[in-house]
Amino acid sequence: MGRALVLNATYEPLCVVPVRRAVVLVLKEKAEVLQHRDEELHSERMSLPVPSVIRLVHFVRVPFRARAPLSRRSVFVRDGHRCQYCGAAAENIDHVIPRSRGGEHVWENVVASCRPCNAAKEDRLLSETHLALRRPPFAPKETIWIVVAVGTVDPAWAPYLGPALEALPA
Repeated sequence: MGRALVLNATYEPLCVVPVRRAVVLVLKEKAEVLQHRDEELHSERMSLPVPSVIRLVHFVRVPFRARAPLSRRSVFVRDGHRCQYCGAAAENIDHVIPRSRGGEHVWENVVASCRPCNAAKEDRLLSETHLALRRPPFAPKETIWIVVAVGTVDPAWAPYLGPALEALPA
């Protein structure tokens, strides 16, 4: 049936839930519908638009997470599934400063790369190859988890995800 974006009372994205869970939150008056789809859910006595974005009525305190978790899938999402050396379709991840040379496994040192570029770079620094980064790697905003978890973002969610979504390549 689909998914719905859940916002905190302060309009910060919290999570993505199945539409069924979103409807339960709305019916229990724990959330309100901000955006809905053109479809409706019907029961014997009422009909409710299928929610796309809901906002919790009361603020929920969420533990602070400094960075989005680093994973292969999230690196591909950040880099738009494109090699950061040549722009071809990415198949691997590459450490800009190889781990064998003291490079760490952190957002600022990991990029998506295609097989030919990864093979050409091998275990060398960029200065020792003919390769150059198209853009420096960066730690994305926390809302990248939504794109990673869902795969695609509903256009109705864009205003609530803000600049973090705009930073991702299309």
